[in-house]
Amino acid sequence: MFKGKIVYIGLLITLLTSLRVHSQNVTISNNLLYDAWLTPNLRVGVRLAPHWSLGVTGGYRPWPTNDQTTRKWKHLLVSPEVRYWTDSVNVHHFIGMNLIYSHYNVGDVKFPFGMYKSVRDERRQGDLGALGAFYGYSWPLGRHFNIEALIGAAVGITKYSRYPCVHCGAKIGDATKWFVMPQAAINIVFNIPGRPAKQVTPVQPIYVVPPVVEQPFLPVLQPVKVRPVRPDSALVVNSSKYVPYDRTRILRKDKNALYVHFHTDKYDLDPTFRQNADMLDRIIRATNSIISDSTTVVKKIQIIGLASIEGPVDRNEKLASNRALTLQHYVQDKLNLPDSLFDTVGGGEGWADFRDQLNDLVKEDSLKNHQLRQAIYIIDNENDLNVRERKLRKLNGGRTWQYIKQNVLRDQRNSGYIRVFFDVVPDVNAQTINDASDMLHSDCPDCWHDALSMLQEISYDERGHNAMGVALWLCGRHDEAIEYWRKAAANGNADAAENLRQLEKTKKSSLQPTE
Repeated sequence: MFKGKIVYIGLLITLLTSLRVHSQNVTISNNLLYDAWLTPNLRVGVRLAPHWSLGVTGGYRPWPTNDQTTRKWKHLLVSPEVRYWTDSVNVHHFIGMNLIYSHYNVGDVKFPFGMYKSVRDERRQGDLGALGAFYGYSWPLGRHFNIEALIGAAVGITKYSRYPCVHCGAKIGDATKWFVMPQAAINIVFNIPGRPAKQVTPVQPIYVVPPVVEQPFLPVLQPVKVRPVRPDSALVVNSSKYVPYDRTRILRKDKNALYVHFHTDKYDLDPTFRQNADMLDRIIRATNSIISDSTTVVKKIQIIGLASIEGPVDRNEKLASNRALTLQHYVQDKLNLPDSLFDTVGGGEGWADFRDQLNDLVKEDSLKNHQLRQAIYIIDNENDLNVRERKLRKLNGGRTWQYIKQNVLRDQRNSGYIRVFFDVVPDVNAQTINDASDMLHSDCPDCWHDALSMLQEISYDERGHNAMGVALWLCGRHDEAIEYWRKAAANGNADAAENLRQLEKTKKSSLQPTE
């Protein structure tokens, strides 16, 4: 019976090795764990497609026993399997399924982990069949060798006869049983004919008319540029310059800040009032430029609401806060931003800016110099804001206040200061593409596969499509490479367009007539 099953294994191996062979299409491997159990074994595998392989494993433990030996363990195993490789065949991760058939004759054997305890006290002879699944990983050891490890489990059914001892006794009976068994392997793999030492060049004709010397197709691959950070408005500032607001801060001297004005004693936003339409458009465009740029992220939008010094302080505090909130809601409605991004502050009456304006007017208008200095003195020495305003109104019989209303307070009625603060996001994708490109320029096939895995992680970034095409080409996946070059060329990548042109030129030269 054993001889017939050995012939069956030989036929399966002959069938696999007779398939048409391409580079790295055939592997022969040996399971070291199976060897440790004194079971000679061999696996033959073939590549079916870029991600699929087929194989068969055979094992035969033939060692005879004599009458003085109390232990007996002979068996034959045949296991065809199919594998799916996540990168490409014989590279890195794989999962698979297998069928298992075994004929066995076992007695007085102690298996590890307490498995199959019944064969310690009697001999069993029979057949089993099982369906298994497994996961594994393959490491390259050079051009011709890999080492791979796998682990899995199988479920099946066995039919056997029972005997009281290894060499004696009548048959006790027959039985059928379902079982679950583990699978494990550490395989040394030999690749036929091995990984290419360098890129394969097209076969040249022996005689060409006129004589043509073909050059190997070498894909063009240049580094991609890191996207620069270019905020399109002075409104946008790096987050390192963010400063929380306090009421001693003078905002009017910040020429790059934007102001949106409100009608007197109002907080409704009127786009038609003064230059509001232009200011609102600039705010939205500048903020959106940061949001839409993959190299920047909005960290904070600071809005400081202000009111003029006219009127009761309590009323002006509410008015300034409402003006700031109105502008925040306008930006949120346009750009759908969360509250957490906003630093919205009611700055109350804008005394710091008001005093700074008076100080500038002192330098400009000598006729009003004395009166304005009196107003600055009142601001610096009267802490009660309501009393401070009343004193200013009465100064010089009200003449100073009339001057202030005409030349200062008109610009006090606004929502105040708005700035957008951003952080730079490193262009990680560009660095990944360039690192992979460096690996593709090497003569290391394993590096090509690693580069392909890196590029697959960012396949959504069209800047890497030319490099992806080069990686696929070097890994032997030519049809997929051409598709990526076509995508890159359609998006304006000059290197990809050149690769397609050179590939077409190479194909045409290989088809010239021969003598």
